[in-house]
Amino acid sequence: MQSRRTASRTGRPRSAAADAAILAATREALVELGWSKLALSDVAQRAGVAKTTLYRRWAGKNELVVDAVAELFDELELPDRGSLAADIEGVVLQFAAILARPEARSGLMAVVAEATRDDALRERIRASIVDRQMRLVLEGRARAQRRGELPPEPDPAESSRTVDLIFDMVAGAVVHRTLVSGKPADQAWVHGFTRVLLLGLTAQPDVGTA
Repeated sequence: MQSRRTASRTGRPRSAAADAAILAATREALVELGWSKLALSDVAQRAGVAKTTLYRRWAGKNELVVDAVAELFDELELPDRGSLAADIEGVVLQFAAILARPEARSGLMAVVAEATRDDALRERIRASIVDRQMRLVLEGRARAQRRGELPPEPDPAESSRTVDLIFDMVAGAVVHRTLVSGKPADQAWVHGFTRVLLLGLTAQPDVGTA
């Protein structure tokens, strides 16, 4: 990251507007053309930028699509609904809504498939999507600890393992529900999932819940 900023001082400054246009055009092309037919030259044309502008920013289609999808997940916010359970339900519903969008679904499934044989791409997905959204778990857990809903974890290593586990459980369940099973992550499902997440499999069902 530092090298890119240093390099930018000696050339034309990078345009945030051009970046946004390119990422939006990438998502549009994904929906219309699909992964296999998406080409950087087409994205440049849709975005109204020179091909060299795009090529200076992204080495190839894999990296471009990861960043286009990552921008969608940056829309996620952790609501303050007054309790840990309600906060989780709020962010999970947002996450499911993003995954229901054709551009998110097409892009994420494509790059995950490509990452099975590309370690560098897998690392980019981790850095651009997973690590950036880990903030939601950190923020939610810290808020719940301040409320007294969760105990503090003074051991940094144990705390880090807990954060990873929470993220994997939430992200894995929602991605599987929406992209693999193809079922809706609606309010009823999210409520049930949150109860199991917080209380475990021995939790008694809600009275009147189907």
